[in-house]
Amino acid sequence: SIIFRLLPSPLLVVTRTMNTPMDIASWRKAYCSDRQHLLEDSLPTRDPFKLFDLWFREVAARKDDLSYEEINAVSVSTVSAEGRPSSRMVLLKSYDDGGFTFYTNYDSRKGTQLAANPNAALLFYWPHFHRQVRVEGLVERVPQEQAIAYWNSRPISSRIGGKASAQSTVIPDREHLERRKHELEQAVASQGETAAAKPPTWGGLLLRPRYFEFWQGQSDRLHDRICFSTERPASDSAEFVRPSDRPDWHMFRLSP
Repeated sequence: SIIFRLLPSPLLVVTRTMNTPMDIASWRKAYCSDRQHLLEDSLPTRDPFKLFDLWFREVAARKDDLSYEEINAVSVSTVSAEGRPSSRMVLLKSYDDGGFTFYTNYDSRKGTQLAANPNAALLFYWPHFHRQVRVEGLVERVPQEQAIAYWNSRPISSRIGGKASAQSTVIPDREHLERRKHELEQAVASQGETAAAKPPTWGGLLLRPRYFEFWQGQSDRLHDRICFSTERPASDSAEFVRPSDRPDWHMFRLSP
């Protein structure tokens, strides 16, 4: 004999999910107990730029084991003229003592917001290491020569995709993008890669830091937060502020 089983329809499953949110209040992850406390006296450096580099290199050394992560992914937060914040993930493309560089369309939402208000915040999160780094500062555009050099270093498919998209504008459907992409592919095939030259509105943004926070997760939830800032914290905590290895920067700890 043949037995038929009636399975719930996808619509029923979706309806049940929508009406019964997941209970996530008890979700907790025990952080690695072998991760040492982040102590001021045992830091390898008190220069926040060098400390970021050391942390980034430590994560990068394990990137073959972290194939599911883009370790240079960073959240960029901006603020609109109305004071409304917005965040999005981008890929960091370079960093040095001058700051942190990423690329975008200047006419995008973040581009226009930063043109009006150059204050921005970056957030790096590396879950495998239970670490975060927060960076705050002012953003400026990189020179056109630098933007052109980076644009031309990208794969041609990325250049076509970047030029096909008028980032953050409303479009009718997916087909609009595919059609624009196909037109550019044909142009490149007939005219060469110059048909996918950098658009005038596309370029780099450099965040020059004035604040760093290095966060190390701890299993007891008493996380470590070591900060560096060009501004001294409130006077009532001045006795806890320490000098850094960088002139005019101050180091202090925040309670988690």
